[in-house]
Amino acid sequence: MNIQAVRSIYRFEMARARRTLLQSVVSPVISTSLYFVVFGAAIGSRITEVEGVSYGAFIVPGLIMLMLLTQSVSNASFSIFFPKFSGTIYELLSAPVSYFEIVLGYVGAAATKTIVLGLIILATASLFVPLRIEHPFWMLLFLVLTALTFSLLGFIIGIWADTFEKLQLVPLLIITPLTFLGGSFYSVNMLPPIWQTITLFNPVVYLVSGFRWSFYGISDVSLGASVAMIVLFLGLCLGVVAWIFKTGYRIKP
Repeated sequence: MNIQAVRSIYRFEMARARRTLLQSVVSPVISTSLYFVVFGAAIGSRITEVEGVSYGAFIVPGLIMLMLLTQSVSNASFSIFFPKFSGTIYELLSAPVSYFEIVLGYVGAAATKTIVLGLIILATASLFVPLRIEHPFWMLLFLVLTALTFSLLGFIIGIWADTFEKLQLVPLLIITPLTFLGGSFYSVNMLPPIWQTITLFNPVVYLVSGFRWSFYGISDVSLGASVAMIVLFLGLCLGVVAWIFKTGYRIKP
């Protein structure tokens, strides 16, 4: 493996994040804090507790998961789309760098940025409400696997998109609605029976539920189902990335 090539791509992407600190870190933290304040104040005054946990603390894992999904996709998709858009992708393709090393550099940087951002938001949330993490290992595992999986998804979207409009299509019209309807701000058990059944077809429910379980030991689905869902999604993304590089699908602008 060309470690130097992976390191160069990784360092370049991390340097870009530092240059755009306001957009990369400050903006998501402020947005998530506003979600927390609005939902915590508006709904928390009517719903004091959910399954023995204060409503303000209950929504923290959902807010972090919302940020993880959207930022992972955005970071990774823009990272690979912009070289295609500007034409600098040819420099990368002509260099002695394998496809695996390209993915490792771009996806690794996007996942790292998202994990750091998630930890920052977690620290910020602890200033508003008392938090407890009953299973820190599982919390970190879900954090890393989610960031890695959706960074891979973002990489796929960046390869597929040929305009900036398409780049935002999946995050805005698919991922964000699924996250809002995936139990980020409520328990699935609060829904009518028919909607509980329908909601279980939303894959984000399993991610939010497993992540919330790592905090408070409560969940809407079993831990095994949550782990199986994220591993399945990770495998699917890896398979699609392998197919893209095997067929050369839209790698060049």
